[in-house]
Amino acid sequence: MMDMLFQTFRLGRYDLPHRIVMAPLTRSRARQPGNIPSPMNACYYAQRASAAFIITEATQVSMQGQGYAWTPGIHSRDQVEGWRLVTEGVHKAGGLIFLQLWHVGRISHPALQPDGMLPVAPSAVQPKGMAFIENERGEGELVPFLAPRALQTEEIPYIVQQYVRGAKKALEAGFDGIEVHAANGYLLDQFLCSSTNQRADDYGGSVENRMRLLNQVVEALAGIWGPDRMGVRLSPMGTFNDIEDHDPERTFDLVASALNEYGLAYLHLVNPDVPALERGTEPHPRALRMLDTIHKQFRGPLIIAGGFDHETAESWLQLGRADLIAFGRKFLANPDLPERFCQHARLNADDPATYYGGGAIGYIDYPTLAQERGEEPRIQIDERWR
Repeated sequence: MMDMLFQTFRLGRYDLPHRIVMAPLTRSRARQPGNIPSPMNACYYAQRASAAFIITEATQVSMQGQGYAWTPGIHSRDQVEGWRLVTEGVHKAGGLIFLQLWHVGRISHPALQPDGMLPVAPSAVQPKGMAFIENERGEGELVPFLAPRALQTEEIPYIVQQYVRGAKKALEAGFDGIEVHAANGYLLDQFLCSSTNQRADDYGGSVENRMRLLNQVVEALAGIWGPDRMGVRLSPMGTFNDIEDHDPERTFDLVASALNEYGLAYLHLVNPDVPALERGTEPHPRALRMLDTIHKQFRGPLIIAGGFDHETAESWLQLGRADLIAFGRKFLANPDLPERFCQHARLNADDPATYYGGGAIGYIDYPTLAQERGEEPRIQIDERWR
């Protein structure tokens, strides 16, 4: 019997050839100045076009939304033109590609903000940890986070408009769809979670208030793209970027129920117990209860990312825990990951030293099976990128 991983799937308006999705992966390789996607980025994504579909690296919807050095944006004309190189390359290689829209909120630093301003957040709660900035020598550097500035109520419609502008520019750039990044401790997640949202206005307090901004963003973007070309990413029970919700079961039960009403193409979850999968053990019962809760409330397709290999991905599909599985680091190092899974071939090991920043090394030089057989690569690499 064919693995469920290789069964076709209808996602919104698209027929997918299998269920192996490329997860969003920050790589910090946008061309400078201007945080502009380049021909090298187009090569990287085109190499991975055999994914069921690609979700791009998180892409800031404004200068204010940037939180890491050298990440791409979708708010300027030059960025749109750069992303068009990417979408054309992926389409020429036969793939589909969705843009992940991102505002980091407090997970930033004045060195990355327009005019050196403080990052914004639901509340002025300083995160633990370090920001990744470009220093005066043009090098990447880690510096402590500062306390952000709490957004005024009258500013919040402008945040929605940042997403609207990014969504419109994603259309111009030729993407097949968009994903709203509401996970991993970034701005929309900061509004959802009680530890970072201490507001007393219509955007704070109750879960219904805390999810108001996410609902407004999704509703506005559905009017631009149509919900059948949209997804949302959530990280229920996540703690990345020093975030926590005091009652995640109730919070994400209501969030999933609200998102279900839009008729989205999918909901994308960060696995609530990645370490268990990586250890080869069963997830914690609380994590499984969370997944069950979201399944009951959101009746559209569910994508789960985090810690999977071929065997565990197939198992979760068979158990009905997910409809598609997103792979990150395995796609990073294996541009032909679906073929390698299909043939049960050896996987390339990823190199953490080349995850962020740099050039072609550790980015577009991972070999495919065809190259290992001595065949010419399908996507040609310009020697100037090396």
